[in-house]
Amino acid sequence: MAGINKTNAARLLDRAKIKYELVPYVVDENNLAANHIAEQLNEDIRQVFKTLVLHGDRTGHFVCVVPGNAEVDLKKAAKASGNKKCDLIPMKELLPTTGYIRGGCSPIGMKKAFPTFFHSTCREFSYIYVSAGVRGLQLKIEPQALVDFVRGTVTEIATIAD
Repeated sequence: MAGINKTNAARLLDRAKIKYELVPYVVDENNLAANHIAEQLNEDIRQVFKTLVLHGDRTGHFVCVVPGNAEVDLKKAAKASGNKKCDLIPMKELLPTTGYIRGGCSPIGMKKAFPTFFHSTCREFSYIYVSAGVRGLQLKIEPQALVDFVRGTVTEIATIAD
């Protein structure tokens, strides 16, 4: 792909021989929301997934990958991850914990392999988008290939907004 620098996440997928596409979009520093990305890509918001990092009271850090039109349900996420309660990590902890910044956090290639949970709606699509690890670049990938690659679990972890 001319002009697009491969990210660490993309190189890891290459090494595993997993098919994906790198899809650039225009970054708006004032609007890092998934709906902005979906509009830029002219895609369904339900297929543009955001990667959130949480901390549980029993298991420590874990990752939730939810559709752009959803909020992570902390009770469901805690239950799925074997915690009594959990919370999103503070923004200042994102880079030191994962190696990624807000708006560029990929479920692939974090500093450590954290338990990763995908919202069940990912299975409704032949492909979904997740961050490629930098702002301005998304990975278009078959959901099951991604789930398998990160050894993820597909479960109910979010509340979908209408």
